[in-house]
Amino acid sequence: MQVIDWDLAVTTGTRLVRPGPQVSREEARQAVAELRQLSREAEGHVREFTRIDTETAPQPATIVDRSGWIKANVEGFRVVLEPLTERMAARRDQTPAIVSAVGSRITGVEVGAVLAFLASRVLGQYELFLPPDPDGQAAAGRLTLVAPNIVHAEQELNVHPRDFRLWVCLHEETHRVQFTGVPWLREYVRSQMTEFLLASDIDLSTLLERLRSAADAVADAVRGGEGNLIDAIQTPEQKEILDRLTAVMTLVEGHGDYVMDAVGPSVVPSVADIRAKFHHRREGGSRLDRTVRKLLGVDLKMKQYAQGSAFVRTVVDSVGMDGFNKVWTSPQTLPTQDEISHPERWIARVIGDPALPAAEADGTTG
Repeated sequence: MQVIDWDLAVTTGTRLVRPGPQVSREEARQAVAELRQLSREAEGHVREFTRIDTETAPQPATIVDRSGWIKANVEGFRVVLEPLTERMAARRDQTPAIVSAVGSRITGVEVGAVLAFLASRVLGQYELFLPPDPDGQAAAGRLTLVAPNIVHAEQELNVHPRDFRLWVCLHEETHRVQFTGVPWLREYVRSQMTEFLLASDIDLSTLLERLRSAADAVADAVRGGEGNLIDAIQTPEQKEILDRLTAVMTLVEGHGDYVMDAVGPSVVPSVADIRAKFHHRREGGSRLDRTVRKLLGVDLKMKQYAQGSAFVRTVVDSVGMDGFNKVWTSPQTLPTQDEISHPERWIARVIGDPALPAAEADGTTG
């Protein structure tokens, strides 16, 4: 049983996505070559600063255009959603064939439309979930950089191209180091996502209730409220699981931002200018753009960067990088959402020394 028409999702996404910036063939070639080179350079800076060791040999980033990013994400979605697909297939006798066929096509169009919106905004990502390699030789994850979006952003912000590209690579390479240097982290995230999906209620009455909640969320977001589709469609059990997922993703995103800002000044000469302009860009956009971001939970991701970075900075200032790296020991040493907001509680629980953050210890305040 096909819950989502994946081919239609790709077709829809690639049809709807806006074209990238107009550059010459030579400019495009140079951008791709430089991004590959800078990703390797950034990985060395990240490993040295974070002190996270890995046996995985450094690999250049995979450079894609917007359509390539859509296709890669559809592949990842298929892997992530496989447990739910199998569960629904087991119940196929309860669902009329016409309902399944029409539903999969509608969902395919919806997924494609969402990916088209995101495909013009994402600069890069570490793809955790890839289709299995039949030969078992390929790496489990892949770092992907979206060249048209990076070029568009640097043009829009009027920043130094090489500096901006290296700055982006520092953040994205931190994710590769996290997931290749902490062997259990990928499986932990995958298992939590599987639990989240299998906690879904998929009977018709519950589905209709969730759709009504989703409609209310759309109306609230358009009015400028805090509603979003992610909150609207969850079961109570899913909310608990999502709390754990949110905490770990806030950690890894915040760690990426922290490393990018900490390493940046020594290797990216114009980092202060880039950071100021990029922060303003994150918060900008049209009313429609802001509404869609809110509905999709993209604004929540922006908050994750800030909250996670503050957590990492406070812990490193208090107990040093080696002390912070105890966060990667096991799932039990990951911070909870409460500890993300109160780093001293994580320090007391994991480090065993209820040290105050450096800012409090020396009598200063933020």
